[in-house]
Amino acid sequence: MLKSYIAFDVETTGLNPLENEIIEIGALKVREGKVAERFMEFIKPAGSISASITSLTGITDEMVAGARSRCDVIADFLDFCEDDVLIGHNVSFDYSFMKCSAAADGRPFEKMGIDTLKIAQKVHRELDSKSLGSLCAYYNIENKSAHRAYHDALATAKLYQTLAHYFEEKDPRLFKPVQLTYKIKKPQPATQKQITFLTSLIQKKQASVDWNPETLTRSEASRMIDELLKAN
Repeated sequence: MLKSYIAFDVETTGLNPLENEIIEIGALKVREGKVAERFMEFIKPAGSISASITSLTGITDEMVAGARSRCDVIADFLDFCEDDVLIGHNVSFDYSFMKCSAAADGRPFEKMGIDTLKIAQKVHRELDSKSLGSLCAYYNIENKSAHRAYHDALATAKLYQTLAHYFEEKDPRLFKPVQLTYKIKKPQPATQKQITFLTSLIQKKQASVDWNPETLTRSEASRMIDELLKAN
């Protein structure tokens, strides 16, 4: 079992790291099996948080209104990570968002990682659900604030230690860190349909919007359309 690592989790505005944003990072730095440092911070997103994300995480626009920018928070988190192995539940999801967020500021984010979800899929094939919540319930791991980044990261660390205790000796390869990978795709340009709709929306709402149809990406157009539709 690793004695030193970082368990981390992110909360986001959606599932696509190229179109959605991180709104919260939670992590704990473990040294010799004990929590040595914690990282808990909101990130102020460019757009508003949807009702479905607020319902899932409890995070509201008001909670992130005074948060620092992505650039500042990500820079601090990269420093926090040092050269540690990352542990997460479905770690590739969290890693993809971190990789895209770091790349947006020209920063590399190459890490080794361990995925507790992949371990659970191998050792607990009998369980219907391998979600973090289901596995915490199975092992009586308390998670007082599920779907909040730090609490999920802490629950993941406890789950990793529990799984390692029961299964690492039987199948040590499952618990070896692997290189995390995520290939960042080039942003797609906005469609003609989006540009036409956006133009009519701006006129209808009489909104003052600084935008360039030539350089606008598909995700930026979607976000602008959502913002304008929500505006009174």
